[in-house]
Amino acid sequence: MSDKQGTKRSRSSAANERPGAQFDSRTQYAAICFRQAADRDDCHIEILLITSRDSGRWVIPKGWPMRKKKPRQVASAEAWQEAGVRGSAGKKMWGRYPYFKKMENGELQPILVDVHLLHVAGMDDEFPERKERTLRWFSPADAASKVHEPNLADLILMLDLRQNRAEFDHTPNSTPLTA
Repeated sequence: MSDKQGTKRSRSSAANERPGAQFDSRTQYAAICFRQAADRDDCHIEILLITSRDSGRWVIPKGWPMRKKKPRQVASAEAWQEAGVRGSAGKKMWGRYPYFKKMENGELQPILVDVHLLHVAGMDDEFPERKERTLRWFSPADAASKVHEPNLADLILMLDLRQNRAEFDHTPNSTPLTA
C-alpha cells in the first residue's frame, strides 16, 4: 500500500488516518454495487452511490454485523435496505477501508469496513430508507472522486482498472471474476 507520494506504508499505518489515533476498531460490511452502463454498447460499468443520512456525503451501502448472517449477506441486506438493490454480494471480500464514524454521543469511533462487490440484478422502488437517501449512478472515476475516504476511492478505482482489462463477464446472471 502506498500513499500519494508513493511511500510504502503498512496496512496498519494506512488504517490510521489521524495522527496518533489508536485503531481499536469495530467492523461494518459494505457493498460496491455495480451494473453495466445502460446507455453504452460496450462493457463499461457504473457504480451506485447513496447519500449518508446524517451528512449527505456520497457513500456506499454498509451496516453493522447481523446475527447468523455472513458478511456478504449483511452487505446484500444493507444494499437493499439503503438503496433498494437486488443482487448477491461476492463471496470474497474485495477490500477493506477505515473511517471514523461520528457516534450519537459525538465521539469519533474508528471503523473498518469490509467491502464486497455486488452485481446489481435489479432495483426496487420501495425499500426502507427510500425517503432518507439520494441514489445516483456514476462512472467508477466519478464515484471515486465523490467519496471522502481515500481507501474506498482506491477500491472503486481498482474495479475500474479491472474492468478496463476486460476481466468481467457482463452476460445476464453473471458475477465478476474473483479477485
